[in-house]
Amino acid sequence: MIYYQRSDVPRKYAAPRPGQGKRGVDGHLAYLLRQANAAVRLRLERTLVEAGVTLPQFLVLTMLRAYPGLSGAELARIALLTPQTVGLITRNLERSGAVAKRPHPSHGRVIQFTLTQKGHELLGLCRHRADAVEKQISAKAEDEIVVRRWLVAVAAGLIAGVADHATITLQRGLLGDETDDPALT
Repeated sequence: MIYYQRSDVPRKYAAPRPGQGKRGVDGHLAYLLRQANAAVRLRLERTLVEAGVTLPQFLVLTMLRAYPGLSGAELARIALLTPQTVGLITRNLERSGAVAKRPHPSHGRVIQFTLTQKGHELLGLCRHRADAVEKQISAKAEDEIVVRRWLVAVAAGLIAGVADHATITLQRGLLGDETDDPALT
């Protein structure tokens, strides 16, 4: 059983705020990434709700603008959502007129999704709000491009199953130099 304490009663072990203790620079890197992700997600959700859009809907709209004609399965993979979630999102966005669907030209059972004019307008409104959050994030980075390249290298390396991909990439080209090693591309 969990007992909750009143916030005005001093506790022997109070949870530290982000940036303190193990929630700060001495914390585990994976935890710090999760903590940052949670903070960004919460901020984006609060910002996008003003436009009447959820964060997963925003991700789907963003990916469809970047990659028109994706199937539901492709959308799920690229937006890091479950196929069931993408199915619900695309149905709702289609119903609102933001997304259109059509059968794939050669694979009749595959449905492709694209943004409509209304979808582009909605995404523009959302993107404006999200850009403000991204400016707050990038203001904290001393060298934003290095952070971006590191995050991409970590994700690509872990997804590819190459444990030290990010370290190798950092050593060989994070700052913009190209590499001839096919394992790193």
